Amino acid sequence: MKSHEVDYKIGGHDIQYVEIELDPNETVIAEAGAMLYMKEGIDFQAKMGDGSEPDKGLFGKLLSAASRKIAGESIFITHFTHRGTGKSHVAFAAPYPGTIVPLELQKLGGSVIVQRDAFLCAALGTKISMHFNRKLGAGFFGGEGFILQKLQGDGRAFIHAGGTLIRHELNNETIRVDTGCVVGFQEGIDFSITQAGNLKSMLLGGEGLFLATLSGTGTVWLQSMPINKLIDQLSPGSSNRNKEGDAGILRNLLES
Repeated sequence: MKSHEVDYKIGGHDIQYVEIELDPNETVIAEAGAMLYMKEGIDFQAKMGDGSEPDKGLFGKLLSAASRKIAGESIFITHFTHRGTGKSHVAFAAPYPGTIVPLELQKLGGSVIVQRDAFLCAALGTKISMHFNRKLGAGFFGGEGFILQKLQGDGRAFIHAGGTLIRHELNNETIRVDTGCVVGFQEGIDFSITQAGNLKSMLLGGEGLFLATLSGTGTVWLQSMPINKLIDQLSPGSSNRNKEGDAGILRNLLES
């Protein structure tokens, strides 16, 4: 299904929003609860499915809904359609401080892999599916990256990055990143989890036990402040807990 051609405007600074301009009968799909405001003529419906395969039967829709549930997302996707005349607008807000990133899927090879909570909205015709990382260590040891989302299509999609967005263009290169800081990457990039260093560095370096490794040629999007780090920093006594944890680990090593 060819994606609808939607125009957009991104506004805001610390917490951004994207306003989508729709012509009559154009539709944009979004995660449940992402809508900020909508103007006259916009009709919305919650559906099981992204609408990219209109002939899909009930069983196929149930499978799609089940896969979204496994990925930790709502089983419903909201469809916003302009039923009036002229042009109208609907806007979607980022869920926490950060940056909204527009993706031109056709220019990116038609497919992008993103973290499961990164998707915000997209033109109707974009297919959203669950993507399993074939390397089980990415999920079992890295804490991130085992269950991802794949966005496919030829139109525009919008994802959200926490904090500042960093875009890297890899040319047969490798980059190592904190596991929670990976927002997305082009299909074809190899994504795996590697050990952060020797035992002392892993336990006392403060960078975690594992790092995400991305290798190949293509675009990688990173975020400077993933939601788990933001929550940890805002939690009362988080610094003290970290220090106490490090002291306990060191004590156990010395006693063993």
